[in-house]
Order: sequence, then structure tokens, then C-alpha cells
Amino acid sequence: MPGTGLPQRLEFDLSAALQRAQRENKRLYVYLGANDCPFCRKYEAFLEKNAAELAPHFARDYLVYDLRSSLSVQADRLYFRIGDKSMPYAEFNRSIGDERARQLVYPSVWLLDAKGKPLMQMPAGTGTFETVPEQLEILRLEQ
Repeated sequence: MPGTGLPQRLEFDLSAALQRAQRENKRLYVYLGANDCPFCRKYEAFLEKNAAELAPHFARDYLVYDLRSSLSVQADRLYFRIGDKSMPYAEFNRSIGDERARQLVYPSVWLLDAKGKPLMQMPAGTGTFETVPEQLEILRLEQ
């Protein structure tokens, strides 16, 4: 899903994704990757390589939203919209109940229920979900 907005800010609207998740009774797997991020490419290559094994698990419970950014977009320029409310990155994290002072790290993943509430605290950055069993544990919400 491409971001929109002025060059000085990038905004992702999650409203339609949340509405669809509610209609289909699914969860959201929101992936924030950067086109110029080597760690993102590594994670995406892992997903592609293991798609046959992982895809059924994603499809059963999740709608996947791939948000594309760039390493040059820092937290103060990254916005998320839910309904008529547009929030910068830190406020978005607080709004979904993630109170960690989380720096913007690429790649980032949020597992959200259909109301936009996090299902578990997620790691971010390099080394995240490097094996199929680790990825399946995340999808099953095992901590």
C-alpha cells in the first residue's frame, strides 16, 4: 500500500484495512518496510522463499498490509491515519496501546485485531523472524 502526502511527510491510512478485517473477521499483519532497507529485503526474501509453507497460515487468520517507505523517512515524518485521525508514528504506537518508547526501525511489524489493538508486542529490525517456526509462533500469537 503506497503512502500518500506531501514530500515532507508520508501517511498510511489503515481505515480501509481495519474495516475489511472487521468484515472478514480477521487480524491485520501490518508490515512497514523501506525500499532501500537491506534488512527489509532479507525478511522479504525469507517470506518469498518460504511462501508455500507460510501463506496458508497468513491467509487463514490475517490480512497482510505491506506499507512502503524509505530509510530517509524518520519517525517525525511518518504518519498513520485511522478514520479522521492522523497521528505521527509515536502517537500511533501509543494509540494502539504500545507504550514503549519505540524508535522507528525498519522492518517493523504490528499484529492488530480488527479494532486496531495490538495482539502482542512485536520485535523489529534485523534478525526478526528468521526461521519458519519463529514466524509461525508469531502468527499463532505465542510468546
